[in-house]
Amino acid sequence: MERALYKFWGEAVGGPGPSSGLARMAAATCACRPWGSLLGLLGLVSAAAAVWDLTSLRCNFGSFCECDFRPDFQGLECDLAQHLAGQHLARALVVKALKAFVQDPAPTKPLVLSLHGWTGTGKSFVSSLLAHYLFRGGLRSPHVHHFSPLIHFPHPSHMERYKVGWLHPGPPSTCSKDLKSWVQGNLTACSRSLFLFDEMDKLAPGLIEVLRPFLGSSWVVYGTNYRKAIFIFISNTGGEQINQVVLEAWRSRRDREEIRLQELEPVISQAVLDNPHHGFWHSGIMEEHLLDTLVPFLPLQRHHVRHCVLNELAQLGLEPRDEVVQAVLDSTTFFPEEEQLFSSNGCKTVASRIAFFL
Repeated sequence: MERALYKFWGEAVGGPGPSSGLARMAAATCACRPWGSLLGLLGLVSAAAAVWDLTSLRCNFGSFCECDFRPDFQGLECDLAQHLAGQHLARALVVKALKAFVQDPAPTKPLVLSLHGWTGTGKSFVSSLLAHYLFRGGLRSPHVHHFSPLIHFPHPSHMERYKVGWLHPGPPSTCSKDLKSWVQGNLTACSRSLFLFDEMDKLAPGLIEVLRPFLGSSWVVYGTNYRKAIFIFISNTGGEQINQVVLEAWRSRRDREEIRLQELEPVISQAVLDNPHHGFWHSGIMEEHLLDTLVPFLPLQRHHVRHCVLNELAQLGLEPRDEVVQAVLDSTTFFPEEEQLFSSNGCKTVASRIAFFL
């Protein structure tokens, strides 16, 4: 029964592959480390909670479990430097937090990162990179798990079922376990697991509270050692506030690389607390400070979008034709109205615009 439930979840998490330039950028064969075939953050996790193999059994009975956890920080840093445009804070914070966590032989709590920023700034791209460079199987690893509210928790009226019943309406015998039990089961199979929660600003408040016991510093929860797990929460909440800080820095003629986390952390936290549609609204996770790092993604300017265009052309094996690059930039909407400084969609629509102008 457990195997069937795990297999169901593996199938349930699947979805369409990526269409954005950022996602395709992640599929590139880079000098850092070859990627191979990448079908996207949503598609590749279709096997994320699959069958228990001999490795899982060994993890269950061993003193600790590494499973296919094979961190490659050199490759990660290289890829971030080459392909993540305009995100000095995100690049530094993510690498620093991961290194400290992985190098600790006995962490007292799991690593919990919350990624915030405007659309198209690289949040999902960074998440896919982390899966690729932390696990031997990358996004295909059975220990990388992805949740999307619109796919897995689509009906607010079923929130109690999602918490303690089952995740899709229907007979319990044919449906997956509740969120808490499913996370617990996968951590039992492998304590080195990565959980990605996308679009937190579209997740009904209250559901994520069932994870609170797993995010703290207790040694064992429900008989499960969970302290080596990694939880990543992604949302656009705080994006407007981040944009305003960057705009004010630009107006003051400060370089954006001078912006520090201390300037952004309070406004991001307040934006989350003030958003009744965010999964962390009135959450004990926020009140108990269980998030290790808030990772801000800054709005992208014209030269960052140009960087994305050149990267996308390189992934397609095409020469960087000036007329194509300029056409994409000219067709991109920038804001605020007066300054025309930031891309309204970041680099999210770069790939489709390139296809149009080729």
